This record gives sequence, structure tokens and C-alpha cells, in this order.
Amino acid sequence: MEFMDKVVLITGATGGIGSAVTRLFAENGAKLALVSTSEAAAEKMAVGLGFKQDNYLAIAADVSKEEDVKKYVDATLVKFGRIDVFFNNAGVEGKVQSIVDTTADNLAHVLGVNLYGVYYGLKHVLKVMLEQQSGSVINTASVAGLKGFPGLAPYVASKHAVVGITRSAALEVVGKGVRVNAICPAPVDTRMMRSIEEALAENPADARKIFEEAVPMGRYATSQEIAELAYFLASAKSSYITGGIYPIDGGTMAK
Repeated sequence: MEFMDKVVLITGATGGIGSAVTRLFAENGAKLALVSTSEAAAEKMAVGLGFKQDNYLAIAADVSKEEDVKKYVDATLVKFGRIDVFFNNAGVEGKVQSIVDTTADNLAHVLGVNLYGVYYGLKHVLKVMLEQQSGSVINTASVAGLKGFPGLAPYVASKHAVVGITRSAALEVVGKGVRVNAICPAPVDTRMMRSIEEALAENPADARKIFEEAVPMGRYATSQEIAELAYFLASAKSSYITGGIYPIDGGTMAK
């Protein structure tokens, strides 16, 4: 029970990766602040996992809005009094469109959630952690933050930004008890990839095959595999790691 009574704040908590991270920390004793676009969905997940009322908080927020981010941080502090781990994870893929066909709404939506959401989260959570002189932040970037993908330029741009922000944030708080790292998954077997597959091919299975063949291990990651890396970066076992950008990609970036 490594995280007994530690407070873990998770955005995008009801998504594939977020829910896997939620379960893993809960199994290890954490108290959980679960941020989702739907409070009902977060509440349903927590109840379904058998969480005790005193050990979790379900919060609805649009992370692209700073006032909503401040609201979920303040609510966590009211309930639990501190934030030990921040899994800054909420993200959207947006529509699959070429750059010349990208709509302003699509660009604004993707950058709002993936870039502004991460930035605002850091802005308000780091204040708390600096006062505590302790804390670990894990941002969810992507291999799309390390290379390009046609048809997903807004997503690629946002995840490149997360990589840069992670490094800057880590340097701003280094030596003050706070660490900031990012994970960069390749395709994960979640709803997001179903959406991308359906947009790319008449037969989504054909798109999946192309994605899997691009991974040296020949398959998608599971959400649990991503959760294990996030857990490690939150734990004391990674105490000398900050500013790190960690591909978890079946060998994709080694090619």
C-alpha cells in the first residue's frame, strides 16, 4: 500500500488510461480526486470500483477553462487538504483532417484541452506542491509529441507542446521537492484509437493493422501498461527523475 493516504489528482479519469491509473492507485491506498467532463461518470466509476466515500471526490470540469481547473484544485484541497500526485492526463484527438482542411473549431478544441488544460493544471497544482515542498506530476504526452502524423496536426502540435512544457516546469521547480515528467504512449487500445481508426479507413480493422505493423512489438499498448509507468514516476522509486520524457511505445521511437 505504497500510496496509503496520499492524494492523487487525475484528469481524464474516466477514459481508458485514466481509469487504469485510478484503479492502480486505489489498490495501493491512495485517496483520489477524479476529474472528468461528467461528474456522474466519475461517480459511477468510483462506486463501481467500490471506493469508500471518504476516499474519493468526483469533479466535473472543462480543463480548457482556467476557472474550471482552479475549481477542481480548490475542491481537492477542501476535501483532502493536499495533492501528492497529479496525473495531468485529459486529452482529445480531434478530427482527422489535413492541415489545409482543419477547421478553426477543431484546432481550438484540441489545443484547448491538450495544451491549455495541461498548462492550467500545472499552474494551479504546482502552487500547491511548492507550498508543500513535495509532489510528483506526470503529464500525458504521446509519441505524437516526438514525431509527426498526417491528418492529426493539431494533436501533434499539442503533444509537442506538452513535452516542452514538461521540461520547462521541471526546471522551474527542481530542488524544491517537486518533480515533473511526461509519458509518451504509442497507440493504446482505447476509445481514442477506435475513433482514429474509424476516421482513417472504411474498415477500421485495416487502419488498426497499419498502426500495429508500425510498432516493432506488433501490437497496441494496454491501458494497464501505461498506468504502471505513471505509477512508477509518481513513486519514491523515481526520486532522481525529473524533466524526463518517457516513450512507452513498443519500440516505435527506436526505429
